Amino acid sequence: MTHTHTHGTTHAGNCLAGNGLAGDDLTANGLAEGPGRGVPGPAPGPAVDVTTDGLPSWLDPVAAAARSVQPQQLSRFLPPASGAGRQSAVLVLFGEGQRGPELLLMERSGTLRSHAGQPSFPGGALDPEDGDQATTGPLRAALREAEEETGLDPRGVQIFGVLPRLYIPVSSFVVTPVLGWWRAPSPVGVVDPAETARVFTVPVADLTDPANRATAIHPSGHSGPAFLVESALVWGFTAGVIDRIVHYAGWERPWDRARQVPLDWRA
Repeated sequence: MTHTHTHGTTHAGNCLAGNGLAGDDLTANGLAEGPGRGVPGPAPGPAVDVTTDGLPSWLDPVAAAARSVQPQQLSRFLPPASGAGRQSAVLVLFGEGQRGPELLLMERSGTLRSHAGQPSFPGGALDPEDGDQATTGPLRAALREAEEETGLDPRGVQIFGVLPRLYIPVSSFVVTPVLGWWRAPSPVGVVDPAETARVFTVPVADLTDPANRATAIHPSGHSGPAFLVESALVWGFTAGVIDRIVHYAGWERPWDRARQVPLDWRA
């Protein structure tokens, strides 16, 4: 099921590239169908279910971690109590390819003014039509953005967990990671070359291989986990989320945390 493409022709979307170097709040936050809060907005789209029915057994540890891990175990960067920040969502999509379990990632265009060339999960800011940001809005946003950015068919994605909102201080994004199982794979590829350079999958085996792990060091002094996979350096918010999932799912293997990868000010 590995779909690695560098060109595409359909919808346009915006990419949420994280640049906080720590893994944040990977715990279930009770996002489920329910009434909206406050002033009613536009009617939400089709119902979005969260279910583990039929999930492959290798994903059970991820689903269990999402239900049990506390935010404070994962990061000191939590969303502001004031509710400030731009509400966003990303799709953390697991599939099964020729080399076993894998994750879907995309790489931002090298011509962008911010985070050029940086790998990320598909995702972006919530739109009004996504519905209530406190319930199923992030689920719809994650699927919508993934379709717009990679061309995947959201009907083939089973959402099996929702992690709590994360915070990226430098950009003030409040991000909800949505866990998905690519139950019925569909072709994916670059939709808008001005925003995305490529769409690719990474075997989980490569993400857990100690030879592919390092600590990214930013000139500002910030540091965090990094993965050198598929000719890409995955760091920042995306690497932080992957690192915490790998750790709390029990997939982590001992790796050399003293191995450093320097970043520059453009990162």
